[in-house]
Amino acid sequence: MDSTVHESVLDPVRYSAICQDCGAELECCGVQALVDGGGLRWDVESTCSACGFAIAVCGGEMPSARRDQMLAEHGPAKLQVTSPSAKHVVIMRVLRAELGIDLVEAKAVLRRVLSGDYSGTLPEMELLARKLRASGIPAVAARSRPAN
Repeated sequence: MDSTVHESVLDPVRYSAICQDCGAELECCGVQALVDGGGLRWDVESTCSACGFAIAVCGGEMPSARRDQMLAEHGPAKLQVTSPSAKHVVIMRVLRAELGIDLVEAKAVLRRVLSGDYSGTLPEMELLARKLRASGIPAVAARSRPAN
C-alpha cells in the first residue's frame, strides 16, 4: 500500500448563476479537489455583489457542465502507466473498483490507458494514478497541454 503523503490536486472554474435572494448575477467559484486521505470533492463558493448573499457548498457532485468547462479551460489530463510490463489484471481490478465498471468496460478502458488515450480532469486522473501506484503499478497523471 502506498503510505506516502500526497499533495492536494485542485482544478478551479469560475462561472455565473442567478442569485436566489435578489435575482442578480451571482459570481461562483467551483473547485474539484483530490485531497490527501480522501477522494474527489466538488466545492463551490458563491457571492452576490448586488445583495451580499453568500454561500459555500462543499462535497457535492460536480455538474457535468462544470466538468466540461474545466476540461475546456485547463485541458484534459491523461492517465499513463509508465511500465510496459505492468500486470493488466491489476490495472483492470483498480479500474473496475474506482470507476464502477464491469469486466468488458474495464478491458476497453485498459486499452485506452495503455495507448495513452484515457483522459479526464487532473484530479480524476491523479486519483486513478494514486490507486494504481498503491497497487504496485507505476502510473502518472499529466496534462497533454499546459493549463491556461
